[in-house]
Amino acid sequence: MTLYALETDNISKIPRTTFDQLNLKEREHLQALMKKRPDIISPDTLIVAEEFSDWEDSQRRIDLLGLDRDAKLVVIELKRTEDGGFMDLQAIRYAAMVSTMTFDKLTSIYERYLNDNDVKEDAR
Repeated sequence: MTLYALETDNISKIPRTTFDQLNLKEREHLQALMKKRPDIISPDTLIVAEEFSDWEDSQRRIDLLGLDRDAKLVVIELKRTEDGGFMDLQAIRYAAMVSTMTFDKLTSIYERYLNDNDVKEDAR
């Protein structure tokens, strides 16, 4: 898909590029930006965990875990490749893994996230 820059009296094509060409890394750049501005891809979402891996018998990690205004969990998994590398299966797996999360468990997770980010706020 072609993207264009719109200005007051001009429209110009934005050259196609890749994250590799721009030297953008997944965690260091993309994840850090999404952590600050989750609304870019998921409006009204509060980030409650980063690199979430609090699973029994699994080494898997969710890049960012959020909560939307309707109290639904939002899994944000970032990919730098165009094909996404099995992201559909990963989405199903992560949805299943967070489906049993309770409010108390989520509060505990968010409290840890706030502490890790030096935020003095009540997780509840």
